[in-house]
Amino acid sequence: MDLRSGCPINLAVEVLGDRWSLVILRDIMFGNRRTYGEMHGTSLEGIATNILASRLRKLEAEGFISAAPDPGHKQRTIYSLTEKSIALVPVMSALGSWGVRFQPASPTLGARSIALEKGGPQMWADFMDELRHLHLGAPKPPRSVLAELEQAYQAAVAAQPGRQSEAADPVEA
Repeated sequence: MDLRSGCPINLAVEVLGDRWSLVILRDIMFGNRRTYGEMHGTSLEGIATNILASRLRKLEAEGFISAAPDPGHKQRTIYSLTEKSIALVPVMSALGSWGVRFQPASPTLGARSIALEKGGPQMWADFMDELRHLHLGAPKPPRSVLAELEQAYQAAVAAQPGRQSEAADPVEA
């Protein structure tokens, strides 16, 4: 990879600045989507199959995800977050908060971002512990931030009478 400078922001953008990498990490992180089929079949953004495959390979090569064969299905791969991607939780929270504040975000899809912003650094730390449990085999933490984020989403859906959710189980942080 030919990097343009040693600036830390530039270095991060060089790795994560394409249109899809953070969206894929979002789906794994917040939606616990672990297989290619789950990621492609539930993509709100409609990622093309070749792009998804390419980005998954890139994210694995860069150390953001690991891939392992699914013991229950020989042709399926299970993707897991690494510590490097779990450390992005505060960044993902900040991006979601910015999107809710300055973009025309859906009230239902923005609910998780609002909950993460309100929960602040303690919620982020607890979420990272939960992700370490789900993806790295660490002990199960006492708090399920994923469950709390789902409750925030469901409350936002319930507050919108006559509206259905954007998808059966959308993911937006």
